[in-house]
Amino acid sequence: MGTTQLETVPEPKYWHLKTVLSEALDTEFTVGEILPNERDLAARFGVARATLRQALEQLELEGRLQRRRGVGTTVAPPRVGVAVGTEQHAWPGAAGDDWQPVDSTPQVPPAAVAAALETAADQPVHVVRRSRTTHGQPVAAELLYVAPSAVPDLSAIDAPAGAARARAVLRELQRLELDGQESAVELGSARADDARQLDRLPGAPVLVVTTRYLAEGRTAAVSVATYRADTCRLTFGDSGGVEVHQGPERRAS
Repeated sequence: MGTTQLETVPEPKYWHLKTVLSEALDTEFTVGEILPNERDLAARFGVARATLRQALEQLELEGRLQRRRGVGTTVAPPRVGVAVGTEQHAWPGAAGDDWQPVDSTPQVPPAAVAAALETAADQPVHVVRRSRTTHGQPVAAELLYVAPSAVPDLSAIDAPAGAARARAVLRELQRLELDGQESAVELGSARADDARQLDRLPGAPVLVVTTRYLAEGRTAAVSVATYRADTCRLTFGDSGGVEVHQGPERRAS
């Protein structure tokens, strides 16, 4: 069988350098350590600085490196695992949920969410904003859209704005019997709001986990959780929901 034209294309220099740098990160550097400057690295590996920058950018995209203003390029910690399972189901805010409520406001949801919630296109729903951190670093931001019909008694309780309002919405939501949930995962780009929460630049790669919560034969809530693609990895199993596996401390990998 003959070779295709693609198979004859030589490996780009920066890609080979990325592999060499990756091996160096495993053997010579520890998590959080600052790398030498670009001039010194380029001289060490005998490449042009433009080639080095391409390799560093690829390693940053893969989550091996982090570029921090005023600090430099550091070795990134191991990615945290995002487990997406199917057997166990629980409402957001239930016991063991690691998300932190930020606020809740009435907003008109995106058209796709309105359709899932079976609400009118211009009808506001409860939007709960939550965040998630690990080791003091933001790793995810969530928008939880809750249909007003799912929490009919919310207006009757004393729920001020901010995190208290968010907790009130979650508390009322848990009064429903959860029939099940469905999750989907896709690669996306960070919007401006998400980028600010995640300490990333707009357009940075993110993992978007969309979850529908079902009760009484309809969708009661839709969660759109945005995870940093450079610090998170997906794991699939039967644990259900989304959880962060911290794992033992180890060298960069």
